[in-house]
Amino acid sequence: MIIRIATEGQYELTGAALARLDEIDNELLAAISANDAQAYQERFRDVLELIRKEGRPLAAGELRESDLVLPPPDTTLEEAKALFAEYPADLPR
Repeated sequence: MIIRIATEGQYELTGAALARLDEIDNELLAAISANDAQAYQERFRDVLELIRKEGRPLAAGELRESDLVLPPPDTTLEEAKALFAEYPADLPR
């Protein structure tokens, strides 16, 4: 899966890391639904950290269509509520 982090770049994520991303992503959506700013910040940080550590950064010349686009790392809970309103609970594979 190709994932873009806005303002940062693209990463390719595969295998077990995708399953873990799906778990954390569901926790992130729950935090947003619960309007829990602290849990949102922690889970969003976990999502970004997993992608950065487990993903393979794509070179600038290797741009490919993204399967998932995440907002910038400094996205607030209020911004996330608007951005993730239509977001599916489970990631497409």
